[in-house]
Amino acid sequence: MTKTGENEFVEPIESPSNPLAAMQQVASVLTRDEEYAFMQILFSSSATVRNNNFGLPKREVEKLLGTEDPHAFDSFLNRLNHAISRYFRCVYDERRDRVVVIMRVPARQAREVLSAKSLSLLMYIFYHQDVLQNEYTLFTQLFTIFGHESMQARTEIQTNLEPLIKIGAISKLETTSQEVAYSLTVIGSQMFSDSFLKRYTEFSQSQQLNKEEVLRFFKRYNLQGDGTL
Repeated sequence: MTKTGENEFVEPIESPSNPLAAMQQVASVLTRDEEYAFMQILFSSSATVRNNNFGLPKREVEKLLGTEDPHAFDSFLNRLNHAISRYFRCVYDERRDRVVVIMRVPARQAREVLSAKSLSLLMYIFYHQDVLQNEYTLFTQLFTIFGHESMQARTEIQTNLEPLIKIGAISKLETTSQEVAYSLTVIGSQMFSDSFLKRYTEFSQSQQLNKEEVLRFFKRYNLQGDGTL
């Protein structure tokens, strides 16, 4: 599989000789229709294949499953994640109505994917949109928050936004006022693991916090398939 936008920051894990060996378990836990649905979700989650419209709608996945059982979708996600949870995670984002497959990236390798500045920009956009429920984030808003750090702040911010666009974490929008704006994609919304968000919040608050409270704050309660950490 090529390096695409399916990245999630998690705790370090041991690297076996063949990380994709976990995929061999899929056939033993899924039906033929379910296996086909998984491959379609995986294909649609690639930043090199789908420009901004990542993943599949829930209704389309249910159609691929070929059943009218109302519990089939949840059963499919649970069994799939049990088989692939060490290296991948399949998530249904209810807000965006998208089912995506995300590749887990060990924390020590995350620095090779994004710089500290890019990660800070992504965290702010994530908070501004997923937590505060804004549709998009204007470049001028990013400049107000991060622009005081250097004389070349505008260029620096643009430079650090580019990797986020490249891996499919955000997409560039043109607003009615012609201001440049950025929208968080379903991939970008899922790049921070629950454990990462808990550690991040505890560090900023200088105290230990209940994980459920942290997830409620970040509005992670509307996700399915997120019980693998």
